Amino acid sequence: MNRAETMARLADRRTTWDVVVVGGGATGMGVAVDAAARGYRTALLEQADFGKGTSSRSTKLVHGGVRYLQQGNVSLVIEALRERGLLMKLAPHLVSNLRFVVPNYAWWEAPFYGIGMKVYDLLAGRFGFGPSKVLSKEDTLRALPTIKTDGLRGGVQYYDGLFDDSRLLVNLAQTAVEHGAAVANYVRVERLRKNPEGLVTGVVALDLEGGVELELSARVVVNATGPFSDALRLADDPSLKPIIAPSQGAHIVLPKSFLPGDSAIMVPHTADGRVMFAIPWHDHVVVGTTDVEIDHVPLDPRPMADEIDFILETAAEYLARPATRADVLSAFAGIRPLVRAGDGTSTAALSRDHHLEIAPSGLVTICGGKWTTYRHMAEDTVDQAAIVAGLPERPCPTRELSIHGSAESLPPEDPLAVYGADAIAIRSLAGTSGRLGRQLDPALPIVAAQVAWAAQHEMARTVEDVLCRRTRAAFLNARAALAMAPEVAVLLANELGKDQAWAAAQVEAFRPIGESFLVS
Repeated sequence: MNRAETMARLADRRTTWDVVVVGGGATGMGVAVDAAARGYRTALLEQADFGKGTSSRSTKLVHGGVRYLQQGNVSLVIEALRERGLLMKLAPHLVSNLRFVVPNYAWWEAPFYGIGMKVYDLLAGRFGFGPSKVLSKEDTLRALPTIKTDGLRGGVQYYDGLFDDSRLLVNLAQTAVEHGAAVANYVRVERLRKNPEGLVTGVVALDLEGGVELELSARVVVNATGPFSDALRLADDPSLKPIIAPSQGAHIVLPKSFLPGDSAIMVPHTADGRVMFAIPWHDHVVVGTTDVEIDHVPLDPRPMADEIDFILETAAEYLARPATRADVLSAFAGIRPLVRAGDGTSTAALSRDHHLEIAPSGLVTICGGKWTTYRHMAEDTVDQAAIVAGLPERPCPTRELSIHGSAESLPPEDPLAVYGADAIAIRSLAGTSGRLGRQLDPALPIVAAQVAWAAQHEMARTVEDVLCRRTRAAFLNARAALAMAPEVAVLLANELGKDQAWAAAQVEAFRPIGESFLVS
């Protein structure tokens, strides 16, 4: 991906785009991939970096949703399980099979959850990741050696998918580009263009790097801005009622010693009515999540003190060695773009189904849903957008479309495994000089070549882009990320043709962002 070439394409006012997508998260990028793969002329504009918001801040699971089964939303579970299976086939370098264990401390839990997981297996059908079964106390301890043993009766195991969210998003962006799309970060849509009849005919946007205004003509505009969906809906029609009920979910990251081995813990019911997970991820442990209704949607959400306490307290009920705030290496929060279901309904109870809306102006809005079902959401959206735009009908190809990087898989313990087919080129780049082969911090297996690669091929523009989303440094160890920032800034400046003053400004800009991942 080359941003300069992309901006030149976007600046050409002679072009009429078939589809302009606003929003560079999972949903928007899925729409861009689908539309471009069908042969539609496609552009995607993201006001910040790809996945800066919700799509880099998930629980790291590609899953059918055991909790949705408890809610009785069988159709969503079946859809998600099918999409989970497809995603493992299309991006095997990023989606892996993970065993979960539900520890049982009461006599009724083994038969109750055992039966529930058998239903989960049945719904998965040929897309199943592995059979569930009831475990003895001894088998449970072998899978979860750090689990609290007092009162432990056994466990129930099942299988689901683990993934790296923002790495998948970057690969989706590359896939869209490979099929002809123009995707750009740091381009903010300022307003919709309309004809005298009030129909949307494109967008006016601002390149936040160059300060240049862009006018894009489009046959259809897709609003895929997630938690910010209402802003564009209301810009189109101020009489509309908001439909987004934002909810914040927080996570903490602990050292691997709190959950050694390769199995995850699933707590089926917490005090706030959610499921909680402790998940092995990139040689660390991610624990979460919460469900807190919020009044406004920040671009940089931060975990609240109460959320951190709640996660630690819940984890302490299951871990033999309770974690404290001092053990937390990083903490992050994301915003769920849930769709309103009526007054008085808590966000924990709202459906994770997606919502597709076509305005009288022709603006297409897609919101709700979850990472696991992004592909199906995109398929539905492009089907409808093509009708709105009067585009030639073409079948959706994404059930069989391999995602960039999927051609080759490395052993999961390889730090470059998430790059898939690109790992060979990155390793080669690291070998071109001692500096590029250098590990940037002893706490994380990230080398300088990954920074150069991010700038050259993944449209990384800032230190934050590199440390938060091209690598996962800030999400894994905030202090290590802060320590790496000065060298990352110099490396990035070299790649982007910037000077020392720019590099210094980047370090200062990243400091409050890196510190927002810290827990005091």
